[in-house]
Order: sequence, then C-alpha cells, then structure tokens
Amino acid sequence: MASGANSLMWFRKGLRLHDNPALEYAAKGSKFLYPVFVIDPHYMDPDPTAFSLGSSKAGLNRIQFLLESLADLDLSLKKVGSRLLVLKGDPGEVLIRCLKEWSIGKLCFEYDTEPYYQALDEKVKGYVSGTGVEIFSPVSHTLYNPADIIHKNGGSPPLSYQSFLKLAGQPSWATTPLSTTISSLPPIGNTGSFAVSEVPTVREVGYEDLAEDERTPFKGGESEALKRLRESIANKEWVANFEKPKGNPSAFLKPATTVLSPYLKFGCLSSRYFYQCIQDILKCSKKHTSPPVSLLGQLLWRDFFYTAAFGTPNFDQMKGNRICKQIPWKNDDELLAAWRDSRTGFPWIDAIMVQLRKWGWIHHLARHSVACFLTRGDLFVHWERGRHVFERLLIDSDWAINNGNWLWLSCSSFFYQYNRIYSPISFGKKYDPAGNYIRHFLPVLKDMPKEYIYEPWTAPISVQRKAKCIIGVDYPKPVVSHDSASKECKMRLGEAYALNKKLNGLVSEDDLNELRRKADNVSTTLDSVSRKKKQKLID
Repeated sequence: MASGANSLMWFRKGLRLHDNPALEYAAKGSKFLYPVFVIDPHYMDPDPTAFSLGSSKAGLNRIQFLLESLADLDLSLKKVGSRLLVLKGDPGEVLIRCLKEWSIGKLCFEYDTEPYYQALDEKVKGYVSGTGVEIFSPVSHTLYNPADIIHKNGGSPPLSYQSFLKLAGQPSWATTPLSTTISSLPPIGNTGSFAVSEVPTVREVGYEDLAEDERTPFKGGESEALKRLRESIANKEWVANFEKPKGNPSAFLKPATTVLSPYLKFGCLSSRYFYQCIQDILKCSKKHTSPPVSLLGQLLWRDFFYTAAFGTPNFDQMKGNRICKQIPWKNDDELLAAWRDSRTGFPWIDAIMVQLRKWGWIHHLARHSVACFLTRGDLFVHWERGRHVFERLLIDSDWAINNGNWLWLSCSSFFYQYNRIYSPISFGKKYDPAGNYIRHFLPVLKDMPKEYIYEPWTAPISVQRKAKCIIGVDYPKPVVSHDSASKECKMRLGEAYALNKKLNGLVSEDDLNELRRKADNVSTTLDSVSRKKKQKLID
C-alpha cells in the first residue's frame, strides 16, 4: 500500500465537521484516514496546587467543556463512517510516532497562531521535512490570515480597530459558499500498538464530577454550537440591531448576548460560517448597526486581537512587550485573592466573580467591571495576575483575546483614557437597581434592602441584623474606599504615562521601583493626613 494513501487529521481546536478545510483535504484521495486528538497532560492532568479544581492551565469547567466537545465530535464522525482516536502524551512526540507507525503520507491540521502551538507545529514540521509527508495547515480558525494583514501593514500589526478594518476589507472566501456538510469519510486503518481510547469522562482524567451549582450551564460541542447559532439568528431584527454597549451585564437567566464565544474558542463553531450567516441577514435588512458595535463587528474584534497578538512578541506580558505601557503595578497577593475569591466587600464585583467561578462565563461588561476594579480602578494589581485568573476560569478563555482585553482594560495598550473608571457601585445599579443579580450569586445578601445592596456597609446595624448579614462578620467590609483608591490609581497611572512618554517606553525595573516608592510615600502621607482629620472630628 502506498503511504500517500494514508492521511492523519490532527484535531486541536476546530472541533467540528462544518467548514473544516483541513478535514476535507485529509479525506480527499485517502484510503485510510486517522482522525486524532491528543490529550495533553499539561492541559488536562490535575494540579493540586492550583487555586481551583483543574490542571495547571485550565479550570475544571473548561476541561469539561472540551471533553463534551470531543464526545460530540466523535459522535459526528461515527455518523460518517469514522471515529475520533484519542491518544495521550506530549502532542509533538505522539504525532511523530503516529506518522511513523501508520505510514502517513498526508498530515492535516488547522493553523494556530498561539505561541504554544506555533512551537509545537515547528517541532512536527521539523520531523516531517525529510520524510516526504505532505502537510496541509489552512487558516480557518479566524476570518483572515493575521500574517496577510501584518504584511499589508508593512510588517507590524495595526493597533487600532479602524486601521485593522481598512486593511482587512472583505475576507477572500466571503463570496464563496462554505462547505457545511460531510457525507462520508474514509475508514480508519490499523492502529497498531497504540493505546487508542474513547473520549474520556471528567472522572477518567482524574477529577470528581462538579456539583450541579458549580457547573457551567453551557454544554460543549458542535451540535450545541449550531443549535445556539440557529436560535441567535432566528430573530433577524435582533441581529440587525445588535449594539454591543447596550447589553445588560446583570441578565443571567437569559444572557444578553449569543454566548457563542466558547464555541468559537474551541472551533465548535466556524467563525467564517457565523460571518456568512450574519451577512445573509444584513443583506435583507433595511437598516442595521455597523462595526464596531454590530454582531459582525464583534467577530472582527476577535480577528483584530488575533492579528495584534500574532504580530507582537511577548504579547502576554508587560516586560519586553513593545505595545505595552510599563506601569509600576502592585503584586499584592492578599488583594488579588480577595478579588479572585469574591471577598472585596463590593457586592457587584463579588457577585460577578462568583458567576465566573461557577459558570465559567460572564457578560463582557461584567468582565470590564472586574478587570478595571482589579487594575486601574481600585486595587492597582498587575493585569497579568487577573489575566491568569480569567485564563483559568473562563470556558471561552482565548490566548489572544484574553490578553488583548486585559491590556485594553488596564489601559496598558489600545485604550488610554485611564480617567474613565467603572464604578463598582453605580455601574451595576444602572442595570439592576433591585440587585437581583447580587441576590442570586451572593445569597448572604439576599435579604438586604435594595437601597443598601450595592453598599451594604452603609446600612445601619439594625438593618444588617434584620437582613441576617452583619458586615465584617457575614460579608466582608470593602477592601478599599472606592473614592480615594480610584484617585490614587489615577495619580499612579498619570505618573507612569508621563515617564513612558519621557523615556519613549524604555522604562527599566529601577524606574518602576522608583515610581512605586514615590507613590507609596504620597499614599502614606495622605493616609496620615486623613487619620489626623478624623481624629480631630472625634476630639
């Protein structure tokens, strides 16, 4: 048998049959096709030292979502005469063994811009280069090839959304119908000595099942993604008039967005197919919203961040990242833990963080609120620390988008109006004056009267007793005073911006330490003055 007749489809993201050019190419002219997913221990194995259940890379909700997506993919493959071959180990080493043992002539996988996969792909390509194995790795996770846009921009990524849109234009494939069905696939050949398994359960990869109220309500998989897509676009008027800033972050029983982000993250839903579905509706609409606020605009934001991330070395950190302002953030473990574990004493912030931990998903404006609060709004904690928490807990955590949003919301890149702060009190109240969202996710406050629900520390002790919630005992006191903390954050950012401008961004660790020292001194002096004023009032 000629080795060219065997092909291997390596699934990583792109966990779908619809619009999957790598899978189609793998099937073409092949006698045997091996669809493979490799369980990567560094992504899947339990990490007992992590702050929540899960591995060193992902919380249990996201691991469960991935396993559900794989089980759904396996079912879909079985319907067309194939199945998913699940292997375990270092993906690069496992792949190289597969290529040897199964006499593979054609290796197909969706192109991935993440640094982890870029390094992995280089390793596999390095092995393949002398073997005569054909590699096909199409760009189908995004609407555009980020490398093309960077090339059009003279070698660096566009750093504003509008300049990205101008360069991007209409995607090259947009006017061609996408292939959305596969009727049959070649059979699987002999798997030899490999320990091939079915898709494992959460228990089989080493975890206990999550309690019902700790488990995300969103189920993984292509079938679920397409069902959600159909439901979202059934209301054509809603699609045409979608306007991002107008969503309600406190709507949890029926979220005010499509909640398609986790399906796009794992490639259970093709962003290109989603794009075409929206375009078909807009063509028939008399009037509709436009990017950046439209539904189409949201998909384009995704590609904007992918392009910026792909073209920026060290995109996921402050140091060595040429587009990131160097800011003397605090690395305060206690403040970070209070934020992460819903103990800030600000019910709006704490309720959002409970929803994040339990559901693995929160509305984008809720993300804005808690990210601003942790960084430039109140606590001045390093954005990388918050990013790490989101990266772990979000089921839609996406390397490019998560880092891009934290750079944005901490005013480290893309957005620089650091005086515009989300209030941890009035912002939520605007959407949910009765505090129903808080009552749901923080039941300790469920009996607090609505006039105190956003600031329970201001409630008279008699009211606290009646609500069976004593502040400082049953629910924490605020970790900071918002008014003074936000003023201090603005002062610290103002000084950091001035220094970045003066030194043309070449700010050293010594410079940052000097800024920290000065700001801490000012802060100590202000505290002392404030204490003296209070003492005088008491005297």
